[in-house]
Amino acid sequence: MQKLLAAEIVEVEEHGIRIVMSGDQKIKKIEIEGEENSRLVDVLNKAIKRSQEVAAKKLQEMGGGLPNLFGR
Repeated sequence: MQKLLAAEIVEVEEHGIRIVMSGDQKIKKIEIEGEENSRLVDVLNKAIKRSQEVAAKKLQEMGGGLPNLFGR
């Protein structure tokens, strides 16, 4: 499933800003008025990863996360 999500590409462009992101929530490219900003990509990907880690931890605290929902 992870590989399938990583292969999906989502692209949004508004107000001179273009963001290209994979389906597994990794930002691939940010352009502001045609100029790419790789530093912003790196920082945003770190923030997304940390938020996912916090969410995973909270799910585990609430009962072990998804595997327990299916009796595993």
